[in-house]
Amino acid sequence: MSKRWFREKKREHYYKLAKKQNYRSRASYKLKQIQERFNVIHYDFLVVDLGASPGGWSQVAAEIAGTRGKVVAIDRARMKPIEQVTVLRGDMLREETVSALFRELGGRKADVVVSDMSPDISGNYSVDHARSIELCETALEFARMALRPGGNFVVKVFMGDLFGAFMASVRQNFRNVHAYHPDASRPSSSEIYVVAKGFGMEWTGDRLLGKGRMKGSGDRAAEDRPGRSSTVQGNARVQGSEDRDRDNDTVQGSGDAVQGKKKRGQGKKEEE
Repeated sequence: MSKRWFREKKREHYYKLAKKQNYRSRASYKLKQIQERFNVIHYDFLVVDLGASPGGWSQVAAEIAGTRGKVVAIDRARMKPIEQVTVLRGDMLREETVSALFRELGGRKADVVVSDMSPDISGNYSVDHARSIELCETALEFARMALRPGGNFVVKVFMGDLFGAFMASVRQNFRNVHAYHPDASRPSSSEIYVVAKGFGMEWTGDRLLGKGRMKGSGDRAAEDRPGRSSTVQGNARVQGSEDRDRDNDTVQGSGDAVQGKKKRGQGKKEEE
């Protein structure tokens, strides 16, 4: 990547803010904005963070869950320790990794499963989208096994022709399902976050929210009423591989993960 790109990245607002506030990546602010909008994590919750490296989401989850909560983070890449976070290493596409994760949970059901996993970028958007859906389905399958009744699920997906079918799968398992594009995501990014609440409860409809859109408490209450719908607004457009490479914003010098070659499938998550 060019020196110009690195200079631009360091000037970028959320990158600078993450460095100032000692977060490991600018993606921390995506989870913060999801939390502000949807309130998916509570104090004393057990949170599982899939594709956690370098640890930005785990840091935020640990802050919210507090000393009585627990965060279990897992990624193929090495990840430096985080206070109040149990860090595991493994590929979620491998059965032994999933087994190790359940052993760490010790028979307890999770309150929340979050996933910011991204595929290794091939440069072919159709391929990258399909691999993203594969990882999302892996995360959803794990959530079905790991979540307590009423638990919550957050997962990143690249927009594309398979998105609708994936959303339908999520709706079969959760009461409320939302698609959301946080302000902290780059405007050019094709990523969208699926936020699902109420595992195992009757589905009441999904909200497709525009980029960074915030509503008042009355609107949030209305979202839980059946029969309401809206459309995705904002700019979650399909992007090229160059744009997606630029979204990889791990904060340098603040607990960066050790980088290495990635296999097909679960790569280090994009830290947009």
